[in-house]
Amino acid sequence: MTGTQAVKTEHLKALAEQAGRDLEDASALEILTWATQTFGPRFCVTSSMEDAVVSHLASRAFPGVDVVFLDTGYHFEETIGTRDAVEAVMDVRVITLTPRQSVAEQDAEYGPKLHDRDPDLCCALRKVRPLEEGLTRYDAWATGLRREESPTRANTPVVGWDDKRQKVKVSPIARWSQDEVDAYVAEHGVLTNPLLMDGYASVGCAPCTRRVAAGEDARAGRWAGRNKTECGLHG
Repeated sequence: MTGTQAVKTEHLKALAEQAGRDLEDASALEILTWATQTFGPRFCVTSSMEDAVVSHLASRAFPGVDVVFLDTGYHFEETIGTRDAVEAVMDVRVITLTPRQSVAEQDAEYGPKLHDRDPDLCCALRKVRPLEEGLTRYDAWATGLRREESPTRANTPVVGWDDKRQKVKVSPIARWSQDEVDAYVAEHGVLTNPLLMDGYASVGCAPCTRRVAAGEDARAGRWAGRNKTECGLHG
């Protein structure tokens, strides 16, 4: 890291930490307005296309905002359809990132169904690395993380510092409950993944996602039966 880069990094880190304190009680739209005014085109939203709530909010703050989507090659058809619908009807620019290897190329190098044998490596290759490469053009990125989703997300700041990527990380709906998400979707007619109406509480790659039973944690359907709750993008 050059001296100039180090100065920029320290500035961004201080900015994130201050904003996290100042905006803790701000509305999601206020948080995104701050982010878009501060970073302009150096800001993006990332979306798994489980729903388009944060994308919709960000488009209100910054019409034409970049929405980054990771196409792992393992997505449900419904997820790809949601991405296409978001791009068609919302005032955003969807940018699709893909891994360096196709699924077939990965199978040839590592063997088939790597997701069953080493899900952490599969996530690293098909999610973490492509996102890190795709975010190089941005100084700040937004996520749809919410504190109530799981214990690992309970302390998510509304604005924080992503030390792994040396970027500002914005989680505008961190304080929202599922009821608040549902209310926003209903009020604004926001697109959601059809799988949410078919027993899936959290939508990831098809081989590693199942429906959840009544009373189960929302993320119980992700990597079920394994000691794994995150793909590595947020930790």
